[in-house]
Amino acid sequence: MSEMDDSMETTPQSTRSASARTFQLREVIEMGEYDPEYLGTFAEWHTLSKPVQWSLIKKALDIRERQLVQQWAEINNILDFRLKPELKIALKNIEKQRHQVMKDRETLLMEYFG
Repeated sequence: MSEMDDSMETTPQSTRSASARTFQLREVIEMGEYDPEYLGTFAEWHTLSKPVQWSLIKKALDIRERQLVQQWAEINNILDFRLKPELKIALKNIEKQRHQVMKDRETLLMEYFG
């Protein structure tokens, strides 16, 4: 990197604006965040009924599942996959995350409707 690039990255204004960024409930849902404890940190979350909360959680679960499938496909389609054993580890980690999302979906379904 050049000196100019280094100075641009560490300017107080750019770090301040990035750290001052707060997310809205809808934004974190669209990023695939489905943990009710985290979602509960938003004041708006507590004004929603249980069915609406579940609807948002389900949407986030679907998004997270799609993200993981896309990541899995991207890794699986890398050229010379068989020559890169570290990619198999990455695929297994993604598969573990997908299984966790499926477990979380069942647990949350029972919590909201059980």
